[in-house]
Amino acid sequence: MKISLKAARVNANLTQQEVADIIKVSKHTIINWEKGKTSVGYAPLKVLSEIYNIEMENIFLG
Repeated sequence: MKISLKAARVNANLTQQEVADIIKVSKHTIINWEKGKTSVGYAPLKVLSEIYNIEMENIFLG
């Protein structure tokens, strides 16, 4: 089952700023990823999947 980046973050009880601080990007970057405005590279996607405790292939991008 696929889950969006935003839904995964919300399920993990994290704010956009908290995620940005953890992976050392701006909050604006997180917002753009969640809205599908910019693509997420492999390395940050791997970290996000670990933070959100879900498999990378279950994250819906876009």
